Amino acid sequence: MRVLYFTRDYTPHDHRFLSALSEMDFEVFSLRLERRGMQREDRPLPPAVQQVVWKGGTSEVDVRDYPHILGSLQKVIDEVKPDVIHAGPIQSCAFLTAMSGYRPLVSMSWGSDLLVDADQNAWSRRVTRFALQHTSVLLGDCEAVRRKAQQYGFSPDRVVLFPWGVDLEQFSPGEDGGLRARLGWEDHFVLLSLRSWEPIYGIDVLVKAFALVARELPRLQLMLLGGGSQAGMIREILMKNGVMDQVHFGGQVTNEKLAGYYRACDLYLSASHSDGSSVSLMEALACGKPVLVSDIPGNLEWVESGKQGWLFKDGDVESLAQGIREAVRQQESLAEIGKASRALAEARADWRRNQLRLGEAYQMALDLYEKNMERSSGTTRF
Repeated sequence: MRVLYFTRDYTPHDHRFLSALSEMDFEVFSLRLERRGMQREDRPLPPAVQQVVWKGGTSEVDVRDYPHILGSLQKVIDEVKPDVIHAGPIQSCAFLTAMSGYRPLVSMSWGSDLLVDADQNAWSRRVTRFALQHTSVLLGDCEAVRRKAQQYGFSPDRVVLFPWGVDLEQFSPGEDGGLRARLGWEDHFVLLSLRSWEPIYGIDVLVKAFALVARELPRLQLMLLGGGSQAGMIREILMKNGVMDQVHFGGQVTNEKLAGYYRACDLYLSASHSDGSSVSLMEALACGKPVLVSDIPGNLEWVESGKQGWLFKDGDVESLAQGIREAVRQQESLAEIGKASRALAEARADWRRNQLRLGEAYQMALDLYEKNMERSSGTTRF
């Protein structure tokens, strides 16, 4: 089967998907809509994947560029002759593919494209509806995505759900490589945040809650990884509250070193306002860590408060602060909670098992396309 994988940029997530596809019985072509610079993947494409050169993929792309790009996309389709196109996010790559008239289209939601972006304005709603109307099968990572697609008239029977999953060998309980010792935090209570410093991820909520509790508990520490457009505001909040010396700014961490950070913490935090099945949440669970996350629909599918950790009211600083206090009070129970986290990851977040759903989605799309073609031609297969 020839698969054209059409994505917005080349990120670590794309590398993982392409690596999985290259290990299956597919001939894979990679098409990149734009180059944005944020969260870009530095590793080359997997050896078996063929990069497609076209008019896009070299700079940022605006919706006003879509009419100019569409002709180039149609040429790519004519040259590659894919059996299936895998395209996402919904309002960009899936929409462009739908505009090209190509079928069968497997659209992949990246979570926030349906859960947030789809309802931003009338144009977003029209584009979302159009893309879904011309989609054979929708790939999603959580029930919240299925429900949102259904609101746009998409049949839930044509949604293939799979959590993106993690490498359970790489992300597993173990030693942190001396990270806590190097920071001098062996006897401290350590929190970990690694979401991007962008409005959707609620880092401002997180650091405000941390500041509240850190003033009460001087041995509370925060490993704050990543970066983003809110960097100035985040640092200002911490400075005004006098807790900068209780924060380690780790910056961008390579995938190879990431497990060490999970292992070095006592509690993983996420204040995200929107998520599907969060990969970083699954990585924390796989490393056997208790978690404290916002009570958004995607997280509710993974965390039962008091079992794998705790939930707090989305956007509520005091609710998050109270959750941190509760975790500190229950330090002696964290090891048992961590075991429940790992057990859940083994049951539901195994990427080696979950990735097989991609092939199932492609085959479903091909079968539906063939049935529609037979129906339209008036023939019957015996």
